Amino acid sequence: MKRIFTKKLQDWKSSPHRKPLIVRGARQVGKSYTITQLGKDHFKGKTHVVDFEKHPEWHRVFEKNLDPKRIVSEFEVLLDARISPGADLFFLDEIQACPRAITSLRYFYEELPELHVIAAGSLLEFAMKDISFPVGRISFFSLAPMNLFEFLLATGKSKLAEIIVHSPEKLPRAIHAQLLENLRQYMFIGGMPACVKAWCDSMSMSDVFSIQSDLLTTYQQDFAKYAPHTDKRSLDQVLHSVARNIGHPVKFTRLSDEFTGPTNKKATELLSMARIIHKVRSTSPASLPLRVNASEKKFKLLMVDIGLMRALNDLPPNIEYLKNDLLSMYQGALAEQFAGQELVSDGLDYLYYWSREEKNSSAEVDYLLTRDNEIVPLEIKGGAAGKLRSMHQILKEYPGIKKGYVLSTGEYGELPEQKLIFLPLYYAYGLSQ
Repeated sequence: MKRIFTKKLQDWKSSPHRKPLIVRGARQVGKSYTITQLGKDHFKGKTHVVDFEKHPEWHRVFEKNLDPKRIVSEFEVLLDARISPGADLFFLDEIQACPRAITSLRYFYEELPELHVIAAGSLLEFAMKDISFPVGRISFFSLAPMNLFEFLLATGKSKLAEIIVHSPEKLPRAIHAQLLENLRQYMFIGGMPACVKAWCDSMSMSDVFSIQSDLLTTYQQDFAKYAPHTDKRSLDQVLHSVARNIGHPVKFTRLSDEFTGPTNKKATELLSMARIIHKVRSTSPASLPLRVNASEKKFKLLMVDIGLMRALNDLPPNIEYLKNDLLSMYQGALAEQFAGQELVSDGLDYLYYWSREEKNSSAEVDYLLTRDNEIVPLEIKGGAAGKLRSMHQILKEYPGIKKGYVLSTGEYGELPEQKLIFLPLYYAYGLSQ
């Protein structure tokens, strides 16, 4: 399955300033597959895979010194293959299981820069926080689940895929309806590669839901690896609570009745470190960069994947799937999750929203973006322009904002006098570009 991320890896491969690369991402988002495909399709030589979970005995290679030439020489014996710098790809998979291997990457940069080295793993932040980590000697990329564009490509809808990554425009109604129907499917299937493959193979939602359940079980089994950081039961309860409260500001005391606020906070931080959930921080649009005014205490949360988010909810999927309005499904939570997930898939590690709480005058805009060094508010609504009270409020309070985007199931449209651009929800991916 084609991934946009591959182009980013190709650019890394050909860069004259290339450093060893660590690819981060939640479990099962396609890191290993995408990297090995890069090796097959874009390297003249071989791809040498060192899987530290599959071969824990290989950890011993890093127990001596961290001389990269010695390390490569030993793996030539273990893999029974010559490793040729400049032609081959050296792939260290599940590297979180061997922290000394993470440390060794700096020496590959300093002493063996001609060798292409990529490392990948989940729960990497847990391993990296306890080791000496050199800044400036390693590059980091993040991989998210497949977005709508990649889903359309995988399901053989390449023409529809091309539409949503080009400049937004008003489309013929039949094409608009077809894109919304494919978006409806994506909202339930999600972007986990195993789920997309199951849909392509069988066209069975039941098969997809079964795989989603298996993936969630895998995540929950991983919770034991978070110990002694927190109680794994609190992680499970917080995860379910996050899925049920997409779009709502977080109050730690309400994430789980069984555990205290500090315990729930710790569980939230650990799930965020594992990239199973993402923070959307409240900030002010007064100035750039948005991170400067971002709050660490006031934020909302998103799930890593919209399909897993749906799977964690208790509402019957058949009832939600038959709803005509995509924005009404799960009370609008699927639409907000979808938009945020699309933005994350475009490489945004940090998401923001605007919230103002004043007596009789509260307001909230779903996302704040930066485009061409300008701040752009993004609202997800099904109503008419006159009902966009929060959007009108932010445009009034911050006259430097030149336009606001409204995502809905309606067709493309503009209201220049109100500084509003209406976009169909399926155009979300390109908004951060």
